[in-house]
Amino acid sequence: MTAEGSELLGRAKAWLAEDPDPETREELGKLIESGDRAALAERFSGRLQFGTAGLRGELGAGPMRMNRAVVIRAAAGLAAYLKAEGRGDGLVVIGYDARHRSADFARDTAAVMVGAGLRAAVLPRPLPTPVLAFAIRHLGAVAGVEVTASHNPPRDNGYKVYLGDGSQIVPPADTGIAAGIDAVASLHDVPRPDSGWETLGDDVLDAYLARTDAVLAPGSPRTARAVYTAMHGVGKDTLLAAFARAGFPEPVLVPEQAEPDPDFPTVAFPNPEEPGAMDLSFATARTVDCDLIIANDPDADRCAVAVPDGGDWRMLRGDEVGSLLAAHLVGRGATGVLAESIVSSSLLGRIAAAAGVPYEETLTGFKWIARVDGLRYGYEEALGYCVDPDGVRDKDGITAALLVAELASALKEQGRTLLDALDDLALAHGLHATDQLSVRVQDLSVIADAMRRLRETPPVRLAGLDVIRAEDLSAGTDALPPTDGLRYTLDGARVIVRPSGTEPKLKCYLEAVVPVADRAGLPAAHAEAAHRLADLKRDLAAAAGL
Repeated sequence: MTAEGSELLGRAKAWLAEDPDPETREELGKLIESGDRAALAERFSGRLQFGTAGLRGELGAGPMRMNRAVVIRAAAGLAAYLKAEGRGDGLVVIGYDARHRSADFARDTAAVMVGAGLRAAVLPRPLPTPVLAFAIRHLGAVAGVEVTASHNPPRDNGYKVYLGDGSQIVPPADTGIAAGIDAVASLHDVPRPDSGWETLGDDVLDAYLARTDAVLAPGSPRTARAVYTAMHGVGKDTLLAAFARAGFPEPVLVPEQAEPDPDFPTVAFPNPEEPGAMDLSFATARTVDCDLIIANDPDADRCAVAVPDGGDWRMLRGDEVGSLLAAHLVGRGATGVLAESIVSSSLLGRIAAAAGVPYEETLTGFKWIARVDGLRYGYEEALGYCVDPDGVRDKDGITAALLVAELASALKEQGRTLLDALDDLALAHGLHATDQLSVRVQDLSVIADAMRRLRETPPVRLAGLDVIRAEDLSAGTDALPPTDGLRYTLDGARVIVRPSGTEPKLKCYLEAVVPVADRAGLPAAHAEAAHRLADLKRDLAAAAGL
């Protein structure tokens, strides 16, 4: 055996000796016994890096997989960080979804916190991520952990960390926690008692549901009827309770996707944005009398909306829903800052300017949006909406669904639809059409090569439009800290390119803006925007070598 092979085998055996989980011990033991160096190298080529998205990865044995040993180290790192920050006697509240091993990871986290001298409380069962985000501030916790991989494939799980303000961590907290993880020499040094933490009752959930009252205007119409899918996740019971509390008609469930199932058997990816994921929702909607379709992702922090269109149904883009909700809140007299990430439609800025309310743009992720001073509403194009920042400082698919249903109800009373409201926005501010070129890869070097190619040879013309300004966001701007992204501004279009922070994807966000003189000009404007977006997608793919 080569020295390299011997060293790899030694690392695997050392990990095996510490692994507290019989399942992953068995997996790793078989790999060691079989001498499968390729599989061992894949699991021991490094480790999952803890960053501002926490941890996320495929389940399995070894430091490059999500497993109990990795989670225990992450929890120990968080506990060490909290103690170093003078919060070592505080409460850490822990939530989890219904994915494989989520309950185990939550229990391990609670044990590590208690063993480190902190207090820990675990939500009573798998619940939506926004319930955990709410619980942190409601209970006065110093931090929170949500065990979830959101809309990732069934083989994945993840570990999302919040601090006491109820927002996800941002630098330098991530590096502080990572340093705490690095300091764990051995799992045998991490105390994990068998008890000592609290399992919460339904009081926190009841308080979250009571808080949803703040989302809706008193006396507003509540007549819209929705078809609803939980996408095999944990949203159903909480959403049904919120809709019943608000007085909406009971949503019609998509039965095949109503109950939690960590294998997500009816979808290739449990993400409403993915092709085919909404097919069962459309099929259900065609059989009942309803006004809209609402979908949550598996941990219910995202909200997707579909509407009748030309005799069938179509998904609204996240930017469309984001703009509709902003205009609805402004129409209700909302004050405070409207915020979005840089990859979202520029229409929000125009809505804010016309209403005379403040507007702010942030880096991608609600960890940034939720920290905007004076925030009233924030959204991101990936189906995330923060409609009640005083209650949940994160995206919340339950309260967003309530607000969408309120808007649909108000329009229904006027004999109008969400599509009519989108037309109103186009007439007032120009048609803002968005699309995305998203490339999922097996080899991450494809992403690195595309970013390098675009940096070395920036495009000067896309879709027949001159690139007016090309920005490398890794250097930061006057308003934004550095991030790995590229932004191209054109006359009537905008393009942003960035690697995904949670999936092996290169994401390219495209926007076309077309003036509309009057309602009769809408069809031509839509056609022109679609043509421009298609040309942007083609030319950008060529420029990036995709």
